[in-house]
Amino acid sequence: MEQDPTLLVLMYFVVPVWLMAGFADWLCHRATNIETTSGAKESVLHLLLFAEVAGPFLAALLLDINALVLAFMIVMFFVHEATTLWDLSYAVNLREIPPIEQHVHSYLEMMPLMGVLLVAARHWPQFLALFGFGDEAPRFDIALKAPPLPLAYIVSALVAALLFAVLPYTEELWRGLRANNGRFVPRAARSPAQ
Repeated sequence: MEQDPTLLVLMYFVVPVWLMAGFADWLCHRATNIETTSGAKESVLHLLLFAEVAGPFLAALLLDINALVLAFMIVMFFVHEATTLWDLSYAVNLREIPPIEQHVHSYLEMMPLMGVLLVAARHWPQFLALFGFGDEAPRFDIALKAPPLPLAYIVSALVAALLFAVLPYTEELWRGLRANNGRFVPRAARSPAQ
């Protein structure tokens, strides 16, 4: 594997910190009894946030990075930011969001941005080409990364994402549904508009 510092930072700093922040956020949700305050509706938003980052994450792991992949990553970053605002505007009225959780959220927002910036820096000619600059023509094909990242890293990253993001947030959703007899919004949190 090449020793490009941006690649090493992506693989061994950005990804682990992002996953640890996601798990810490889940712990914060447990501490504030999310299942009885904002309920499964907020958990669905958390799973949506994960899905919005998972697509670019999988693309970075598996695909040749070109203008198409960079455009996808940039768009999904902004979609993720919009969903974050939706999530917080819903939750802030229903449960306490303590300072530690707010701090964790800053990591959950900045790690995807840092990831996109580092990927763009590693593939600068295609990033410039996406906006009509530079000497390269933008490429919009879908191809597997060549050479691929080490299989052990890919498997480890996917298992870590499953253990520290997918399973905890699925458990959070299940807990919220169970606590509210299958309703997405707890009875105490409902307003006439819901």
